[in-house]
Amino acid sequence: MNTPVHARALLATAALILLAACSRDGGYALGTLEYDRITLPAPAAERIVDIAVREGERVEAGARILSLEHTRGDAQLAAAQAEVARQREALDEARNGARPETLQQARANLAAAQAQARDARAYHERLQPLGRQQLVSAADVDRARAAAGNAQAQVAAAQAALAELENGVRPEQVAQAEAALAAAQAQLDAQTYATGRLDLVAPRAGRVDSLPYRLGDEAPAGSPLAVMLVGDTPYARVHVPEPLRADVEVGDAATVLVGAEGERRYRGRVRMIRSEPAFTPYYALAGEDASRLSYLAEVELEEAGDLPAGLPLKVVFDGGR
Repeated sequence: MNTPVHARALLATAALILLAACSRDGGYALGTLEYDRITLPAPAAERIVDIAVREGERVEAGARILSLEHTRGDAQLAAAQAEVARQREALDEARNGARPETLQQARANLAAAQAQARDARAYHERLQPLGRQQLVSAADVDRARAAAGNAQAQVAAAQAALAELENGVRPEQVAQAEAALAAAQAQLDAQTYATGRLDLVAPRAGRVDSLPYRLGDEAPAGSPLAVMLVGDTPYARVHVPEPLRADVEVGDAATVLVGAEGERRYRGRVRMIRSEPAFTPYYALAGEDASRLSYLAEVELEEAGDLPAGLPLKVVFDGGR
């Protein structure tokens, strides 16, 4: 009674082993030939005034791609430079202290205040005996006393002003001037960098894949002005079917057949494969629909030369590393 059941189990096991072997030896994935892409965003919302390259052209690192209008950026740069110059002069003024002419003026003001104080004090001293003899009113004597006190206060103020000039600027004020200059210099550096970015250059050697905007357009800040394809060799970007996913790992060898008919053959190696499928509706996680899931993978090509991007291809996984 158990013999037929045992035989069917053996046949099912053999079929699974055969299916797995076929899947590993003859499994393939479809995709396209790709390069790493670099997007050059617009640094500011300025009009495009020059385009130095064409789509599909190969450029070296540092080559100019296009230029945006500099009028506003140059004006902001000039303003930042002027602010740095102003703050530098203010710092020099704080460090150098008062000019000799200012000190002479302060000393003259002190001498004038001292002369007025002596005159007011002498006048008050003359009125005091007259007031005691009731030859002048008490109010006149009080006004003379107040004038003498006020004149003496003016002398004290002039002495303090002269001492402040002679002692120079406080260290805290010099430190504030230094900090203001450093802040202005930082603003200048940032503006210089922003203005320099109005000329877009290639960050790496590669091929210009796309120029979405044309001469005279004003693209919003952050929008892609150019898309470049970079890298020494292209890679295959494929979707691995679910039945093959368990047998494909990073580092596995593969054969890449490029072209609609696979007329070009290259050796390759898996450099990346996603752990999550590209599309996972809840009902596709079990049953027959699970076999329709696909996992994004990338396969590096060996000695591929200068193939164009976008070519259709097929990747056959060799089943070994």
